[in-house]
Amino acid sequence: MSTDLFDLTGRTALVTGSSRGLGRVVAAGLGRTGAALVLNGRNEQTLAEAVAGLRDEGLDVRGAAFDIADTAAVDQAVTALERDGVAIDVLVNNAGIHRRGPLEQLTDEQWDAVIETNLTGAFRVARRVVRGMFERGRGKIINICSLMSEVARPTTGNYAASKGGLKMLTRAMAVEWAGRGIQVNGLGPGYILTEMTRPLAEDPEFDAWIRGRTPAGRWGRPEDLVGAAVFLASRASDFVNGQVVYVDGGILAAL
Repeated sequence: MSTDLFDLTGRTALVTGSSRGLGRVVAAGLGRTGAALVLNGRNEQTLAEAVAGLRDEGLDVRGAAFDIADTAAVDQAVTALERDGVAIDVLVNNAGIHRRGPLEQLTDEQWDAVIETNLTGAFRVARRVVRGMFERGRGKIINICSLMSEVARPTTGNYAASKGGLKMLTRAMAVEWAGRGIQVNGLGPGYILTEMTRPLAEDPEFDAWIRGRTPAGRWGRPEDLVGAAVFLASRASDFVNGQVVYVDGGILAAL
């Protein structure tokens, strides 16, 4: 099998929430495989620093500052990119937040913020970007799901609901858009060491539980997601649709 199947040269990828964390690592991985990149974030300064950092690596990258929770902002940003001749071939819906708390104590704000960003935001961006993909008859959409698209633990109810919903939104998009040349799949990280999860990793009891619960015996690294992301963004996955690829060290396979 030729490695050309995984070559993203000539493709442009928009990665939401990519000014730092998992999004930036995944974006860089796509860029190193040949894709031109559009990074996204709400904070213009943080986004500019991320763009500059990846440009220093020699990658073709630009920034698009907009809030995925704002329909008008999404439309304006994608329209501006298209006006500049940027055709988005790959969309990675990565932007996400968490507001922890027992379900019975969650406020409306905590619930709504997580659902709005993690689920509705992905729908909102895909709905706008897919119009250009329809015109070209091809496109890849990768929704960053989660281990918690399948399971939950205490204080993660809103997050699990959003990611479970995103899994089913992924399947719905695939069913509706596959006939128009679009592949829509999910990428499901397990426990990955990031800024969001660092407080958990620094808790000795929780850290020991994760290491013991995960067959691989360790936390995931953001870089562990790159290979699967490249696969789902490339021609290698042209007949893969509506699936979630879990990168979790085996945790979902174990009792």
